[in-house]
Amino acid sequence: MKLSVITENQRIQKLFLCFMMYSFLGWFYEVFLEVVVYRWGYSDRGVLVGPYCVVYGFGALAFLLCFGKLMKKKEPEWLKFVKPLIIFLGCMAVATVIELAASYILEFFTGAWPWQTYADYKYNFQARIALSTSIRFGLGGMLFLYIVQPFYDWLLAKPSAKTLNIIAASVALIVLCDCIYTFIIK
Repeated sequence: MKLSVITENQRIQKLFLCFMMYSFLGWFYEVFLEVVVYRWGYSDRGVLVGPYCVVYGFGALAFLLCFGKLMKKKEPEWLKFVKPLIIFLGCMAVATVIELAASYILEFFTGAWPWQTYADYKYNFQARIALSTSIRFGLGGMLFLYIVQPFYDWLLAKPSAKTLNIIAASVALIVLCDCIYTFIIK
């Protein structure tokens, strides 16, 4: 049996690729909601030009860093049913704090934030966060940690280290060019 040791570089590389994958999935989720669910029509939901909402990437990294060890830990039988509740509430809280912070950061830099429609929700705070979206974040975090991330870990284990280096470097270059265009040129 071959044991593989993950270097710090590979760990950072994996976190970066997770960040980008979840930023893309977040963008796709936002566009899906606008086009299919609410039928408002298409609008680019990201701050950058590319198809990614980085707030979702930050949320995914926060979930991994806050709850990754808890997910891998074997719990006693009595805790088996409590753990999903802890994960749900934790994801709900972490994502809500990130969304609140992002709204202030975006307002400072751009004068607005994309989800000001939260004012339409019954339970909201300054149209920056809302209870119903926080509950969706908790459910989404559970889906992410229990189903999507294990699949993504399996997927990242397939390519060689050299191939992952090429993929990560290519994605980083694209995002760097996007940031230069978005924040400097545009």
